[in-house]
Amino acid sequence: MAGKKQFDVDTALDAAMIQFWRVDYADTSVDDLSRVTGLNRSSISSSLGDKDTLFVRCLERYATRYGDKYDAALSCAVGRPLAAARAFFDVTLERIADPGLPDGCLVAQTVMAAPLLSASVAARAREAIGAQHTRLRAALEAGRLHDEAAETFAAHLAAVNQSLAVMSRAGTGTQQLRAIVDVTLDALARTLGASD
Repeated sequence: MAGKKQFDVDTALDAAMIQFWRVDYADTSVDDLSRVTGLNRSSISSSLGDKDTLFVRCLERYATRYGDKYDAALSCAVGRPLAAARAFFDVTLERIADPGLPDGCLVAQTVMAAPLLSASVAARAREAIGAQHTRLRAALEAGRLHDEAAETFAAHLAAVNQSLAVMSRAGTGTQQLRAIVDVTLDALARTLGASD
């Protein structure tokens, strides 16, 4: 007796996430999602949700996956804030260098496309960007920067990080991206030295 075709939800979500990341939300059709997940349209709808719901699930999956890596990188901020900031950027640079992943950043791409998205999807993307700023500020405060300096550098590091993703999508090479990180870390080192 033939049973229902089983599929792995995690595998399907990863395939959909890569599709949205590679192409973007607006240019990904349900037929594209069917092709990359191996599921028919009705299975996608019944198991993963409509396109908006599926996209939010993929965005949350992406934000959690890389958010956990950023949190681990920043975990040494109390005693070694500069090393923590370098490790933070290394997460991004390693993701960019991975040939199995699309260039850029799914969150940054989504924020830039916010005017074309539903209000709930745009809000979730802004929330993910805000979480990065919050995580950086907490790490910088743990690493001896306070108040305005922590806020300013958190905004700066988050902006540089998103810029790396955008620049990688435009074809900027790893060496130049690392040089940008080095300039940023040099400025942070000077500020940390001045705060001692």
